[in-house]
Amino acid sequence: MAAGILLIALIAFATLPAHAQTFTLIHSFSGPDGANPAAGLTMDRAGNLYGTALYGGAHNCIGLQGCGAVFKLTHVQSSWVLSLLYSFSGGADGAGPAARVVFGPDGALYGTTAGGGPNTVFKLQPPATICPSISCFWTKTTLFSFDIDDLGTGFNPLGDLAFDAAGNIYGTNQYGGNSQYCNGPGCGLVYELTQSGGVWTENVLYTFLGEGDGGYPESGVIFDQASNLYGTAFLGHYQGSTGGVVFELSPSGSGWTQNVLYHFQDSGDGGYPVGGLIFDASGNLYGTTSYGGSGNGGTVFELSPLGGYWNFKLLYSLSGNGESGSNGKLVEDSAGNLYGTSFEGGTHGYGNVFKLTPSNGGWIYTDLHDFTLFDGGGAYPLDGLVLDAGGNIYGTAEAGGNSGEGCGTGLYCGVVFEITP
Repeated sequence: MAAGILLIALIAFATLPAHAQTFTLIHSFSGPDGANPAAGLTMDRAGNLYGTALYGGAHNCIGLQGCGAVFKLTHVQSSWVLSLLYSFSGGADGAGPAARVVFGPDGALYGTTAGGGPNTVFKLQPPATICPSISCFWTKTTLFSFDIDDLGTGFNPLGDLAFDAAGNIYGTNQYGGNSQYCNGPGCGLVYELTQSGGVWTENVLYTFLGEGDGGYPESGVIFDQASNLYGTAFLGHYQGSTGGVVFELSPSGSGWTQNVLYHFQDSGDGGYPVGGLIFDASGNLYGTTSYGGSGNGGTVFELSPLGGYWNFKLLYSLSGNGESGSNGKLVEDSAGNLYGTSFEGGTHGYGNVFKLTPSNGGWIYTDLHDFTLFDGGGAYPLDGLVLDAGGNIYGTAEAGGNSGEGCGTGLYCGVVFEITP
């Protein structure tokens, strides 16, 4: 399916100041408990939060830089208590989890590592016996290891995993494929992992060429009700622009067919999508770009199916300094409001949390919180948000908070935050 050629710029109403929101740090990392979360959070039915820390943890990989960890935050009375579920040790065990952990059909947590050594897909399960303390490591199983010396398997998994009804796992690798493209490391690929006799096998569904089809997918893929897959790719040459694409993969016979739904021009429509996509109840796709737009801080967009095509609508242009805009996936509440983050936007340039409210054919932008870095309040949110039933917002910021050993950046160890209405 070709991209809709009509760019409809919806009227954006006046930006509203932040409402009476309450911003709370619910955890500041210090190194041994994890550091520098690069991914967002996952919430279970009980309201517990699960996440990954790119660095920190109990084991060091490079100097004093920790190998990364998986953590859980439990609401106990009026506070949150963090427990480490697993600390990576590098090598075959993996390091540097850069994507969220997500629940699989069996109730276990699944995720990936993208650090040094083989990149992995792993599974975490709680201990078989009752934990006598607040922090007992879960049982980790490495399901599959990507060989970074073999471009055919791909490497650098940065996006969320997805599952089909049979329990097969789907994801993307930012690099890999064919060394003839993207100056050597390959342009990335979409893969499926299937299990037989307890052994997981990779099936490459699509290899990007870095041309009109896109390249360097940094987010995962999502399913529609017809079992088609959708995602974004950071790169994509088209009519003189390399602004990236939104793509669809459809099962076709024994293989998969790729269709580009939209080519970004890195202009008023935005460019270089890093975050993933979400569907609304009507089958429309929503996403963000990390650059471009009239505000020079990336854009928020909608793609709607229309007579065999996908129609692109610019919902809002974020304000920024020309650096990285929105890198995370949006989240939608029951009223149709969209929530997201910008990496270097906001009043101080250290990122912010925003809300977009639909109103009379346009969207009202509300700045919910601006990060400041140096007051210990966190900075540079890399991924999206999660909402609970009460409308509270939870997320992570890669920097800010405390300083400590095992942290991977010079801007402190990062935080987990809550915004309450």
